Amino acid sequence: MRLFTALMILVLVPAASGAQTQADLNQTACGEFEQADQTLNRVYQQIRQRYQGDNDFLDKLKRSQRAWIAFRDAELEALYPDENKQISYGSIYPMCVCGEQARLTQDRINQLRRWLDVEEGDGCAGSRRP
Repeated sequence: MRLFTALMILVLVPAASGAQTQADLNQTACGEFEQADQTLNRVYQQIRQRYQGDNDFLDKLKRSQRAWIAFRDAELEALYPDENKQISYGSIYPMCVCGEQARLTQDRINQLRRWLDVEEGDGCAGSRRP
């Protein structure tokens, strides 16, 4: 577990961040999640704008996004199942959970961008269009 913790710190907090304490590390990791979440919201709104006339698609996109949020939250609960997380996982918990939220959010951003980055002639694009 200690190796995992050390690797998480190296991956989540670049040396240039200037983080000195666990609180700094936590704040940096959670800031990265907040940035990813803002990007996710921008991409989602861009899709809604581009497909504004396709109500059927937009309704299903909304359902998909809600299901993804439920998945994200369930994934975090599975990763950190103990009831009292701070006691069970220690002072590193906020950094770890924010890092995992950022990773999951970035994955979702990549999934959603498919609706914005469609190439003409892609027969398997489904509802995605240029």
